[in-house]
Amino acid sequence: MEHYPLDELKLVYRVLHSRLASHLDLLDSGFFADLQTCLQRRAQADGVDVTDHGAWDAWLGNEVVGCDVRMRGRSRLN
Repeated sequence: MEHYPLDELKLVYRVLHSRLASHLDLLDSGFFADLQTCLQRRAQADGVDVTDHGAWDAWLGNEVVGCDVRMRGRSRLN
């Protein structure tokens, strides 16, 4: 993962993460887990608290929204 540009890794992660609900097998994907771990380590190296959803989203390049908005309309993954 370290050989790819950070912007490309973030793009792939954002696209995959946005499709989790319709592709639950991604949750068990070693690639997805490795990608997330790689990105979280790089974010932490940049001083980002990855447990703060807003900070994590901002670092990834997502729109930052509050948890109340984030959870609104979410369905439970089965």
